[in-house]
Amino acid sequence: MTLPRNHRVVAHRRVEPADSLDYFPTPPWATRAPIVFFLGESGFDRLTVEDPCCGEGHMAYPLADFFGEVRASDIHPYGYGSVRDYFDRAAWAEIEPPHWTFLNPPFGDKSLPFLLHALGRSRLGVAAFVRTTQTEGIGRYEQLFSRYRPALVLQFVERVPLHRGRWIPDGDTLTAYSWIVWRLDRTVRRTDFEWIPPIARSTLHYQRDLDALPWSTRPPKKAKPRFSRRRQRVGGIRRATFRLRTPSAAFLPEAAE
Repeated sequence: MTLPRNHRVVAHRRVEPADSLDYFPTPPWATRAPIVFFLGESGFDRLTVEDPCCGEGHMAYPLADFFGEVRASDIHPYGYGSVRDYFDRAAWAEIEPPHWTFLNPPFGDKSLPFLLHALGRSRLGVAAFVRTTQTEGIGRYEQLFSRYRPALVLQFVERVPLHRGRWIPDGDTLTAYSWIVWRLDRTVRRTDFEWIPPIARSTLHYQRDLDALPWSTRPPKKAKPRFSRRRQRVGGIRRATFRLRTPSAAFLPEAAE
């Protein structure tokens, strides 16, 4: 297939401004998936877990299904958990390191510092929800994967919809996501790659998630402009020209009451 000049593939890009908080809530069912299908549900009830990028609690809330203590924090006051800068040593000085850290780190260049900090702070393991493309890159390999070999890379078979600033339960996406899991309580000599089965969303999405957490509906699709074509004769040659027409009211979506 030949792409047109200056064509850009953007399906796997999520570029945020430099000062953006990069807040894209993780669907609760996507947080339950690695524990239910691979890590096992027993034994976590005696352990602590931290989510340092908690936002409005969409990851911390389902973690409470498994862990004995969940510590949720974020640098911005989203109304869930405590307000704490993950890299402020003074703010964490009197807080005991957790057994596990689960997080959806900021994307782009911001993700690496978060992952390295979590690996240095956690006692038993770290699980990071990331774009699948985060498993590649020379810089990530040299600074992260060659020094801390993951135990598991868990690829979602079905797409996990993420949206800026809100959770849309019936949303969609073109971006592929995975969990990367590090085990710090054992020597890891090989990384296992597994697929999260395409039943995660249907079996791990609960009504109580909708009752406990903020969510939004999918916005209505905008009406596409229609074009009319007319022909005119220029210099003895018939040429087609196009004129943009405003869609009539019949083609516009109904306004919400």
